[in-house]
Amino acid sequence: MHRDTEIVQAGYRSVADAGTLLPGPQFSATYVTPGDPADHAMTYGRFQNPTWTAFEEALAVLDGGQAVVFASGMAAVAAVFGVTLKAGDVVVLPSDSYYTTRALASNWLHPIGVQVRLAPTRDNGQAAALDHARLLWVETPTNPQLDVCDIQELARIAKARGVLVAVDNTTATAYLQRPLTLGADYVVASDTKALTGHSDLVLGHVATIDPQDATALRTWRMHHGAVAGPMEVWLAHRSLATLPVRLGRQCQTAQRLADFLASQPDVQTVYYPGLHGHPGHEIARRQMQAFGSVVSFDLATRGRGEAFLRNLKLVREATSFGGVHSMAERRARWGGDSIGEGFIRFSVGCESAEDLLEDVGGALRQSVALPR
Repeated sequence: MHRDTEIVQAGYRSVADAGTLLPGPQFSATYVTPGDPADHAMTYGRFQNPTWTAFEEALAVLDGGQAVVFASGMAAVAAVFGVTLKAGDVVVLPSDSYYTTRALASNWLHPIGVQVRLAPTRDNGQAAALDHARLLWVETPTNPQLDVCDIQELARIAKARGVLVAVDNTTATAYLQRPLTLGADYVVASDTKALTGHSDLVLGHVATIDPQDATALRTWRMHHGAVAGPMEVWLAHRSLATLPVRLGRQCQTAQRLADFLASQPDVQTVYYPGLHGHPGHEIARRQMQAFGSVVSFDLATRGRGEAFLRNLKLVREATSFGGVHSMAERRARWGGDSIGEGFIRFSVGCESAEDLLEDVGGALRQSVALPR
């Protein structure tokens, strides 16, 4: 069966079962459980929820392992740190990874005695920092600079040294890239982004092949209360069926946008793994089904970046990515990343490619009229 078909069917009732295609969200916080609690599948709303179970079954189809849903992507990140690291351990993070992941490591892990090492994603730079490490944290493509590393090669090197491997797969999603099949122990994603794609919920998940690791993650979720609301989970599951259609179109348009931007003399640099000149292009071509829906580029100055955003007619200025509506922002406004003041992160939506390119072209022409 084609994977797109599996995703559309994932977590829904089978054709042989009567009833609703996808049962509605279960809002009960408590369940009637006479006698021994072990005799009941559902006991309390922080422990289990049938809406979670259905969505986790669907996520398992995407990731190729057992999935555990969390209240946000950062809750999922914290859970992997929590079940793998203790005082005295070493974690190796990408120096160019998502800023909040680095902030969590420096503000929470470091004070409790976990040594945090930073190394670049490009050219598998983290491989040189693995001595005596407990966990290697990989992000590819990175957010927002879209650097790429070889998951399979890094996992091989890490496993030879007894190092666990976790991959932040948010930018790619499990539709475009499956780290568990490439040797990762954990795959983490913010499902707020392209996986659900409608910019209307906050959610995350972790997937793993090892059943004991999945149990540890569920126990962490239960004890730390990082539980997702059933309505958000149901909306995410409903949105999942259109993932192949949405992301397929977004990736096609993103490639066209990157090619267009690369041809513009006033665009300083274009960051997109689908470009042949991207340093990680060959690796991305091997381990990704397509190159993603995010294109980053540098307009050299803050003034040009803001003028570009101001003159867009179809594209919203917003700080997330992966939604069906195109969004862009001057990323340096948040701080925390080694990028220029004119660096734009552009999230390609599902609009007509022709309309989007026309809009971007017009905004570029007006922004480059400014002096450098």
